[in-house]
Amino acid sequence: MKVEIKCVHCKARNYIKKGYRKTLKRSKIQKFLCLGCNRYFTNDDGFYRMRNKESIITMSIDMYLSNLSSRKMRNQLRRHLGTRISHVSVLDWVRRYVKKVSKFVDTLKPQLSGKYYADETEIRRNKKDDVFWCAVDWDTRFIHSTLYSGRPQNVEDAKRFLRRIKATGQTKYIQTDAGVFYPRAFRNVFAFHKKNNNKVEHRINNVSKTKKHNVRIETVFSKIKDRVDDFRGLKALWSAPILITGLVIQHNFIEQHSAVKDYPCERAGLNLNLFENRWLNLIGFSC
Repeated sequence: MKVEIKCVHCKARNYIKKGYRKTLKRSKIQKFLCLGCNRYFTNDDGFYRMRNKESIITMSIDMYLSNLSSRKMRNQLRRHLGTRISHVSVLDWVRRYVKKVSKFVDTLKPQLSGKYYADETEIRRNKKDDVFWCAVDWDTRFIHSTLYSGRPQNVEDAKRFLRRIKATGQTKYIQTDAGVFYPRAFRNVFAFHKKNNNKVEHRINNVSKTKKHNVRIETVFSKIKDRVDDFRGLKALWSAPILITGLVIQHNFIEQHSAVKDYPCERAGLNLNLFENRWLNLIGFSC
């Protein structure tokens, strides 16, 4: 991926190369002289003023979100690369770059089938249970709408969640379980207007009667819960949604889906050419 170069001071793109800046861990970094404001700068490639190599940072993020705790990641870096990094730094990198990348991926327009499986599950945080609402597209396995709430299941959160699904503009039907809050929330958000002929079907799967689970979304929840267990639960309410968002990005853009042998983002038409180090290139696109 080609990184666009611009002055970090005035955002001008009129510059010349002017020597190098020596760093302890990132070797030499190209310096530029801006012809607009006549100031020196190094290009912001997503790792501006970071002390450690891009490969170390992105590997730590990838491994942390793939079931390796921050302390285990710290130990691996020390044993195999001779790099001494605090486990707190690993967690800081995850939060920093998840927030950065999420702003970029929120601007993307995936091509979805409109056949959505929606559900909610409890996430353990600080000895209590929060609720994570999630919708998965049937054909692509792309997670496209989520909501993290510190409250038990309720109609108002169900409405907020369904509004996020509606914002995709591609909804054909939504399948949920028999939760008592879904029908009321669905009628409120997807009210049928004859003039616009915009009827969206609500399919209710009552497991006690059908004996069939929403397998595809339950698989997503199982994977997320396994990772939360490896984190030994989530801690602060401000941090928990960031880490869950990281797991969603990991699912959509970083890891191949085991069943379809492809990335959900590419099945949804988002061919970003992320190559092998997918976090590195996602961060580059986010600059």
